[in-house]
Amino acid sequence: MSGSAYFATGCFWGAERRFWQLDGVLATSVGYMGGTCPNPNYEQVCTGVTGHAETVEVLFDPNDISYLELLQEFWTMHDPTTLNSQGNDVGSQYRSAIFATTAEQFEEAISSRDIYQHEISAAGYGEIVTDIAHADGYQYWPAEEYHQKYLMKNPHGYDCHSSTGVPYPKASHVR
Repeated sequence: MSGSAYFATGCFWGAERRFWQLDGVLATSVGYMGGTCPNPNYEQVCTGVTGHAETVEVLFDPNDISYLELLQEFWTMHDPTTLNSQGNDVGSQYRSAIFATTAEQFEEAISSRDIYQHEISAAGYGEIVTDIAHADGYQYWPAEEYHQKYLMKNPHGYDCHSSTGVPYPKASHVR
């Protein structure tokens, strides 16, 4: 049995690569989530009017990797304190968001945010602005084929991730 998770961390190309490289991740895809327009395309999402975020869908084996381990990767791969931007990527499509597929994922996302907030505040960063929502309120729309596994097809392609460099605390790493 596999689990599914949805994360938005800015440009989805680099985020997808970070997730697909984790042991226990069975599959990834990129798409759009969190908006109101049905079946959006990249050009529409980039205008900001659809309300979608560039999102990575992660299918994982919970026997090999926990949701908390996915969250730890999520928090450290980008800067969750910047509103609607990551590095040079600016716009609501680049916001930080978690779309939880179960009540347990939702609670774990909130808890992990609070733990990471403590760490990131101690390092001088501001408040985490990540949206945490239930996925059942939003449809995931797969992005166009040329976006799927983009950095596998283009190994030297654009990979904007503005990591804070603040690690998630190791004590929380146990399953």
